[in-house]
Amino acid sequence: MAVIVALGAFLMTLAGGWTAQRVTDRRHLVLGLAGGLMLGVVGLDLLPEAMRAAGGEVFGVPLALLLFVAGFLVAHVAERLLAVRQSAHGAPDAAGTGAEGRAPETGLAAAAAMVGHSLADGIALGAAFQVGGGMGVAVALAVVTHDFADGFNTYTLTRLYGNARRKALLMLFADAVAPVVGAASTLLFTLPEEPLGAYLGFFGGVLLYLAAAEILPEAHHDHPALSTLMCTVGGVAGIWLVVGLAD
Repeated sequence: MAVIVALGAFLMTLAGGWTAQRVTDRRHLVLGLAGGLMLGVVGLDLLPEAMRAAGGEVFGVPLALLLFVAGFLVAHVAERLLAVRQSAHGAPDAAGTGAEGRAPETGLAAAAAMVGHSLADGIALGAAFQVGGGMGVAVALAVVTHDFADGFNTYTLTRLYGNARRKALLMLFADAVAPVVGAASTLLFTLPEEPLGAYLGFFGGVLLYLAAAEILPEAHHDHPALSTLMCTVGGVAGIWLVVGLAD
């Protein structure tokens, strides 16, 4: 059953990426929505789950929060090491990505992290169905619905940093396949809860950096419009709705 649900997540991820491609003439709205979705996923989904699953404290601070901060710092340092941007927000390039002066590797690394998150989604889905009861249905609803946002963000992040459309589509396909692979893997083994929680905490920090330092400033740079802000708020509200329905 978990693998069947994961196939639904596969289709939703592709639908999210397709949507991101079709609205390139409203790029500021796309980025505003992507930023809101990312903030919602981090604050309302990833971090609470990481806090619950990771367990333990290090010098009085929950391990998940330490890894959350570490993820933010690693993303910041990695971007600086990969390339020094020519300006805080470069002008759009020929592909319309607005990625002048940015290292494409950063976008690929961010998309790879999204793929890792989707793999963890699939594993969590399989584990939930192993538990039985309403747990599998609740997790299935959350995974299938927010994988639309994952696909949307994976394509947007890859293109934002100047990668070719072909690479963005490859990362999108990898993100779509990941939950299926993750769900299928639970037929062979079960991932311990604490390592999964630790990973989610770290990944949340990476996503927060990308949303706050890159996606949202880029969205409002050329179009500081109310519509862009509303897309951001709508993205957060959408994830809140998904989390609420899943609970």
